[in-house]
Amino acid sequence: MRRALLTLGGTVAGLAALLSFKSHPLAAQTPAPSRPPTPAGTSPAATSGTGSGSAAAAARKTATAAPKASAAAAAARTVTGTVVNTQRGPMQVQVTLVGTKITKVTVLQQTDDGPESDQIDATAIPQLTSETLAAQSARIDAVSGASYTSSGYIQSLQSALDQANG
Repeated sequence: MRRALLTLGGTVAGLAALLSFKSHPLAAQTPAPSRPPTPAGTSPAATSGTGSGSAAAAARKTATAAPKASAAAAAARTVTGTVVNTQRGPMQVQVTLVGTKITKVTVLQQTDDGPESDQIDATAIPQLTSETLAAQSARIDAVSGASYTSSGYIQSLQSALDQANG
């Protein structure tokens, strides 16, 4: 009877802890910059015919294309996560985001506990990176057989995403 009560109490406590867990969501998406309106009657077809009209249309086209390119380049940002020291060595990732979308994950530091660690990392890191790009968050599964690598990767990834959203 006593064991049953202890088991039931432990189950209730574990369930309460699980339900109270809060993850860090990715920031709300920002809308893409809109294209500036073109003045009425200034389509490239309407101005092509004379040499100066074609040059003016080309100049307008170039002028509107330049801000788009610079806006896209400005929207991409790179954030470096904290170094997480695992039992097999440090892990650190860097995330490139365009808006709120994760476009690239680079591992800056990886566990370095010898050849076995190198072999594990060679298998686990591409899987973790692929899952990150698919999930677009740090809510990814650990790789079996790579517990330390996975844990360090996920913690560093979450810190980078927290910095990006902060």
